[in-house]
Amino acid sequence: MMSELPLDQVRTLLAVVDEGTFDAAANALRLTPSAVSQRVKALEQRTGRVLLMRTKPVRPTESGEVVVRFARQLARLEHDAQAALGMSGPGEPTILPIAVNSDSLATWFLPALRRVPEELGLCYELRREDHTAALLREGLAMAAVTSSPEAVTGCSVRRLGRMRYLPVASPGFADRWLGRREGTALRELIADAPVIDFDRRDDLQDAFVRRLGPGPRASARRHLVPTSEGFANAVAAGMGWGMVPEVQAEPLLSSGRLVRLIPDHTVDVPLYWQQWKLESPALAAVSEAVAAEAAETLDSDWPG
Repeated sequence: MMSELPLDQVRTLLAVVDEGTFDAAANALRLTPSAVSQRVKALEQRTGRVLLMRTKPVRPTESGEVVVRFARQLARLEHDAQAALGMSGPGEPTILPIAVNSDSLATWFLPALRRVPEELGLCYELRREDHTAALLREGLAMAAVTSSPEAVTGCSVRRLGRMRYLPVASPGFADRWLGRREGTALRELIADAPVIDFDRRDDLQDAFVRRLGPGPRASARRHLVPTSEGFANAVAAGMGWGMVPEVQAEPLLSSGRLVRLIPDHTVDVPLYWQQWKLESPALAAVSEAVAAEAAETLDSDWPG
């Protein structure tokens, strides 16, 4: 049972994971490396599982991730209890690690954090990551904005809304690569046009092409631009076409720097808020602020 795990061993395992090596953890804990190793081995014997991969840096196994997440939750609860009892150090901040997808971070998420009361004294460790499940499982994030409705073990899920993406390009690019030719459909023209992807896992552009009907996917001529702002700027510069968040595309469309490839065609990505199931005042305040901002800025008129 998790409640029977010796807390000194649990904290030691967390220190090894955070510091990366047994020696570094020993320095952080002011113990000998031998004592750190003995605690980890004792915890592995108690659980009957291998908890660490002895690599450099060390990595938790799947079972180790469970213990690490428990250790981080324990630290969060301990900090909240100390604050409530007036035992925390003067001016000691509460640090919340949160994973956020790039487009949310570049558009609506930071205004959400401004809604959190300043008197809570929170500090945020934001991790820009479009695939957040691993960070939640490993305990590296207490909460995340994610496109997955499937709850990570130990987390609750709250629907936020959807982010709408528009297929756009610069006017010059559209004229050169996508100008209408007699009897040629856009899905055929776009197969040769350079395209911009966020990274190799970005499927938004191909999702748009699939909606145009049967035929080729987006072009093999792809630029990878792994920042939200850089992505929009690359499209506006004429490097290729791409799916840009509506809130970023609107001013560029109004100024004439971008044009839509086809009216009324969009790709919508649902967003969810996942967080640890903890009775934490700090986490609750951030959750409410995120939900309030999302209700005002994201499209909530969607099924499911």
